[in-house]
Amino acid sequence: MTKVLYIKASPRGAESKSAAVADAWLKAFTAKNPDAEIDLLDLAMEKLPEFDGNKAAAKMAIITGQDHDGAQKTAWDEITAIAGRFASADIYLIAVPMWNGGIPYKLKQFIDIIHQPGLTFGLDPEKGYSGLLTGKKAVLVLTSGAYGPAMPSPAFGTDHHSTYLKAWLNQAGVEDIAEVRFQPTLLTADPDGDFASAQAAARAAA
Repeated sequence: MTKVLYIKASPRGAESKSAAVADAWLKAFTAKNPDAEIDLLDLAMEKLPEFDGNKAAAKMAIITGQDHDGAQKTAWDEITAIAGRFASADIYLIAVPMWNGGIPYKLKQFIDIIHQPGLTFGLDPEKGYSGLLTGKKAVLVLTSGAYGPAMPSPAFGTDHHSTYLKAWLNQAGVEDIAEVRFQPTLLTADPDGDFASAQAAARAAA
């Protein structure tokens, strides 16, 4: 059975355009794959733990081959549980608006929690990073108010949005990545038409 982890990064709920476009992908996908398991992770509603000193120390202990003390073990167990939910999926559907050229802070917090040595990547001192989440797919649904691939940059924004997400996923071993863009959502002569086109593109991608 295929498992889809649907990550909503916007806090705008029903007003979120990124989620609306991602919903079109999901509806088309489940129509063709009715047995698929859908795991919804709405980051605006999720209580994520802080990536505090114990978690940072636990990460460094793994990298340097040291044992965890009590507090570090507790912190690492919490990280492992959250990362395990991510790793168990076959497809990642990530609906993410652009915030200040990048991604919303709750998504960055989630990535900082789960992207850990031995869980999503390996690190060899001579060969560098190797991704552990191979054979998986990702669909990035990307929205932004002013920025668009055809808009002059940096005057209308700079894309540290898709570039960061793809670099992170690649480092984790996810290489099959599709993009669906609704950009820009505001500075366009036909926002309704562009929105409908983005939804159509999402359905086609599914």
